[in-house]
Amino acid sequence: MKEDTGDSIGAMEPLGIGESSRHRAAVSELAFDLTQKSASFKGGLPPTIVASLANLVRSMNCYYSNLIEGHDTHPIDIERALNSDLSADPKKRDLQLEAKAHISVQKWIDDGGLDGNAGVTEFGIKEIHKRFYDEVPDELKYATNPDTGERVKVIGGEYRGNYVKVGNLVPISAGAIPRFMKRFEDHYSKLSKLETVISAAAAHHRLAWIHPFNDGNGRVIRLMSHAVLSNSLDTGAVWSISRGLARNVQNYKSHLARCDLPRRNDLDGRGTLSEESLAAFTIFFLKVCIDQVDFMESLMQPKTLQTRMKMWAEEEIRLGKLNPKSGLILDALLYNRGELARGDVTGIVGVEERHARRIVSGLIDVGIVSSESSRASLKLSFPAKLASRLMPGLFPDRLD
Repeated sequence: MKEDTGDSIGAMEPLGIGESSRHRAAVSELAFDLTQKSASFKGGLPPTIVASLANLVRSMNCYYSNLIEGHDTHPIDIERALNSDLSADPKKRDLQLEAKAHISVQKWIDDGGLDGNAGVTEFGIKEIHKRFYDEVPDELKYATNPDTGERVKVIGGEYRGNYVKVGNLVPISAGAIPRFMKRFEDHYSKLSKLETVISAAAAHHRLAWIHPFNDGNGRVIRLMSHAVLSNSLDTGAVWSISRGLARNVQNYKSHLARCDLPRRNDLDGRGTLSEESLAAFTIFFLKVCIDQVDFMESLMQPKTLQTRMKMWAEEEIRLGKLNPKSGLILDALLYNRGELARGDVTGIVGVEERHARRIVSGLIDVGIVSSESSRASLKLSFPAKLASRLMPGLFPDRLD
């Protein structure tokens, strides 16, 4: 039996920025701005492009979320892992498999695994953790106690059974976790879509504060936030917050630490924890989301994307890696909003069918074009290995 020392549920109040709060106007304005920008960005993308971009964003989100935890697995290596091309180095291979597990969970979320507000339910949070740890290598299924050096096996989907310390915070007793998670679910799962956006940062911190699992909490929390924002904003998974948090990692961790602090005075809300710190984190969180939407939208501007793609194709053609007529197919794909019937290719490139198939095969081999079968339509893709050319700044460049 896990010990419950009687921690008061009120210890994690407030659970959000209430309507009577002096900070409410600022966070509401940012939430509304985020809602408008996200809808505009996704609405301006053809469905085929949305699906292709979401695949790349999963690799991006995985890379940055793991980077926050100190695990640096470049998206090129992640892409290799997805294609079963694993490193001979055991440590590198384990990190590749860890990344593959992360992407598997996010794809499950993106495919509707946590519809509605299921991302903030006990089932949803446990399921994220279980699915992740069911797939990671055995060597990465252990958490180490920093004080004693003891290694504890992490069981997917199971709450921790011991006390832990996170920085200066000593989270609630293990036996109290179910009570706090019920309160967490009761509050966050019943909010409207706009209130869910406003409270996303609060849920993000309060789950970190509960610290329900021995390990994996940070990634679970960021995947939960991804699910919450994807559902409440209908993002199509074409942007995600992890890149922004990783690029502002010190501010991110500082905000989380400050949200652990108790209420300072009568001007600092009415809960046990500081409302002012929670409001500051909420503003930071929403601004990071807006910045990521703006960034992704800038990368996907049709004219600039076409220019980058054309420059890349011309270079590949000069190097003899692509057929000189490949650019015509890429132009047609962009013109046709990311999808092209195979039967149209021959007319576009002006060659016999067999030669046209070889041109298409070259584009599929390099990853810029995909197709579900030899007869299915062609779709524009965004492989990680070309991201530095097609979407500069999405993640760090790498020469190999």
